[in-house]
Amino acid sequence: MKLHGKVAVVTGAASGMGKAIAELFAQEGAKVVVSDLNVDNAGKVVEGIEAAGGTAIAVATNVAVEEDVQRLIDIAVQTYGTVDILVNNAGIMDNFVPAGDLTDELWDKVFAVNTTGPMRTTRKVLPLFIGQKKGVIVNIASAGGLFGSRAGAAYTASKHAVVGFTKNVGFQYATHGIRCNAIAPGAVATNIAMSITAPNPFGAERAQIGMGINPGLGQPEDIAKVALFLASDDSGFVNGTTITADAGWTAY
Repeated sequence: MKLHGKVAVVTGAASGMGKAIAELFAQEGAKVVVSDLNVDNAGKVVEGIEAAGGTAIAVATNVAVEEDVQRLIDIAVQTYGTVDILVNNAGIMDNFVPAGDLTDELWDKVFAVNTTGPMRTTRKVLPLFIGQKKGVIVNIASAGGLFGSRAGAAYTASKHAVVGFTKNVGFQYATHGIRCNAIAPGAVATNIAMSITAPNPFGAERAQIGMGINPGLGQPEDIAKVALFLASDDSGFVNGTTITADAGWTAY
């Protein structure tokens, strides 16, 4: 098992890619902290992991709240003794709102979850990782973090920031035995679309232009396999970079 004896914290793990990552990591021997705003669904994920012979706990977490982030990592350490792997998966969309229609409220909300959340969880685990001279961070970015119009302005900017943050952390802490990488998924069948409640007509139209060249829709398990690679020793020489997983969509 590739993660035997490791402790992994996965945010946004009650559904979609986070759920698939938590389940795969548990199958590979990790003790998993299933973190999500929806603790009931997180609990169901834990039940499934335990039924399959794995080890996991659920922790209610809003990654946009500093106190929740502190408590999440503290509970992980109290329960399992440490944290070895952090997966920053929690994220929300922005209704394809273009810059001209952006409000401060939407901008702040999207950045709080998509960018500030990963910063805070990373900041919290770094002293642990430095102390044990090892640790892995996997950030779920997006094809929208590499290109300009896969979503609205706030989401696009927030995921570009995640890519930059990943590079910075990866390089600056490399000599401490810490690796930080990101995954940029393309179109994946998850319920993040539920956060698209009232799509902006202009922004959505502009964002849809490239959908016709998308070779295919991915499944959460496709991204989980990439996350496992980045979390395991198989990727020991991979650091500070972003792996695109999109069936070749952005290769055009």
